[in-house]
Amino acid sequence: MDYPAINVWEKDNSLVVTTEIPGMDAENINISVTGTTLTISGTSQPDPIKEGETYLRQERELGNFQRNVQLPFQVDSKAIEAKYEKGILKMTLPRQKEDLPRKIKINL
Repeated sequence: MDYPAINVWEKDNSLVVTTEIPGMDAENINISVTGTTLTISGTSQPDPIKEGETYLRQERELGNFQRNVQLPFQVDSKAIEAKYEKGILKMTLPRQKEDLPRKIKINL
């Protein structure tokens, strides 16, 4: 399975993308858009354990990750908004105006 898992939906000519990335600092998350590809990457750090402590179970993903997501249309990369709160990264990616559907007038 790809990590991190994402949800994508369309709302008001924008895409909304959410993903769960628990236990990270926002400074360690990178977001970029090239064409119609959204890339989310970063580095997750292990929980600090003290001398004399030993893991009994370690299931959380650690280290570098990168997720590429193919978008259904071009987005305005200058207008993207991203918010990271309580382990959830939420991005709003407005559709590029040139990519909006246009009504074509039929000449009679």
